[in-house]
Amino acid sequence: MVGGGTGQRFGTPKQYEQLGDRRVIDISRAVAEQVSDGVVVVVPADDADSEHGVPGGATRSDSVRAGLAKVPASASIICVHDAARPLASETLYERVVQAVIEGADGAVPGVAVTDTIKVVAGGIVTSTPDRDTMVAVQTPQAFRASALREAHSGGGGSTDDAALVEDQGGTVMVVPGEEGNRKITRPDDLVWARQQISPETGGEL
Repeated sequence: MVGGGTGQRFGTPKQYEQLGDRRVIDISRAVAEQVSDGVVVVVPADDADSEHGVPGGATRSDSVRAGLAKVPASASIICVHDAARPLASETLYERVVQAVIEGADGAVPGVAVTDTIKVVAGGIVTSTPDRDTMVAVQTPQAFRASALREAHSGGGGSTDDAALVEDQGGTVMVVPGEEGNRKITRPDDLVWARQQISPETGGEL
């Protein structure tokens, strides 16, 4: 589970914000522990001891690689999840894992894109893709362990681990995502998440 960010866009490390009586990272970890044989948590280097985690790297991919190094070699399927998505369900984990069991190199949750998407270069629209062929991708993402390790062996970077597996020629399947599996990126995302956890509070920051 990747929670190594410093929260530059949020203003503070969002993984440590409270959701009800628990922190974002604690909720994410608890769900992962229910559906796996073990969880490796990657956190900012200064917090590794206090959080019983692995020190993260300079980029997301560096942090994933730091976590991968601590995953037992015997693991056959590895899930990568952003700690900032605390409302991912156990069912979502089961969907992506099942797709790998059935033969995919990787599986990602996707939700339909409702806005029109424009490809832009230098402020000028270069194309308008058919949104029916597009999905917005979430985590957890599941991978055949050997495929994920190979994808990261070259030291490349991406905001999405599936993209690295795709670059290696791997087959990545899309399973239905969850509208409620929202990533906490800005303060209003935290307000929304708090409303889901404790509607009576109104989600105050």
